[in-house]
Amino acid sequence: MKRRKTKKIAVGGLFIGGDAAITIQSMLNVPSTDIEGSVRQAVALEKAGCEIIRLALPDKEAVQLIPAIKKEVSVPLVADIHFDYRIALEAAAAGVDKIRINPGNIGDESRVKQVADECRKRNIPIRIGVNSGSLEKHILVKYGKPTPQALCDSALYHAALLEKFDFDQIVLSMKSSNVLFMKEAYELAAEQCKYPLHLGVTEAGTERMGLIKSAAGIGSLLLNGIGDTIRVSLTDDPIKEVYAAKDILQALEIRRFGVQLIACPTCGRTRIDLIALAKQVEERLQDCTKPITVAVMGCIVNGPGEAREADIGIAGGDGVGLIFKKGEIIKKVPEACLLEELMKEIEQL
Repeated sequence: MKRRKTKKIAVGGLFIGGDAAITIQSMLNVPSTDIEGSVRQAVALEKAGCEIIRLALPDKEAVQLIPAIKKEVSVPLVADIHFDYRIALEAAAAGVDKIRINPGNIGDESRVKQVADECRKRNIPIRIGVNSGSLEKHILVKYGKPTPQALCDSALYHAALLEKFDFDQIVLSMKSSNVLFMKEAYELAAEQCKYPLHLGVTEAGTERMGLIKSAAGIGSLLLNGIGDTIRVSLTDDPIKEVYAAKDILQALEIRRFGVQLIACPTCGRTRIDLIALAKQVEERLQDCTKPITVAVMGCIVNGPGEAREADIGIAGGDGVGLIFKKGEIIKKVPEACLLEELMKEIEQL
């Protein structure tokens, strides 16, 4: 797929936009007063594959999270700021790698200028984050209600405000809980600016619907070359957000993080507990980083043929199973040994 050309923005030790890989973000959900808990969660997120971690700074006391977390993780940190521009200034001084603000809720232009000046001095980019609840009065008057164009206009309005103060290290986001709404807002922004875009469906919900809405919204934009960094927002453990983001990027063949599992949906020909077997294979391969495709099929008659593109696979029968590579059967084993024999073969790849 042809990717949209954007500015390339440095965030700590990595880049967003340009020819940089599409990065994965998540956000701490431990109370900001719990420094030890926040550090533990940040470490866990980095281990899971999170590449940028955002943390809410509701007050000046929360700024101490930045040095505490930076001692334990190497991924860039983003300070999430609302209303008090002074917290943004202190976060920058504390060494944060990126700041997320809505310039419209931190006060008059003199305060926005102070944040822009401080971030320019320290080479800290700013993400402008707008949503339906943060639209300016003049934009709401123009459109009558939140619309995709209103979101886009708000984001570009704030970008222009930062540009006024000679600041252009900007990332934009226009999130909505409505998939079609957010998709159109990002498409409009992609046509009107060259800034990198941070994709996400905000308030997507709990794991089941949150995954579906995020895959639909984020995935549709990525398939059209739009998007430079993503966050899957779930009302759940942030680590699940990271795994979901990796799965989306891998499913679209944009990035590869490890094993791609394909599995038969089962039918009346199935004579083994394929659902349980597929889940066991998935669990055992969770931390496998080999860029391989593994197939779990329910029928020995056409399983190897249907999954001939898989690097390695298994097909169940009535008490027995086959192990195959690229569609070629390499051995027949008892059903009880199928999982362990598969793992042995994967270890040798």
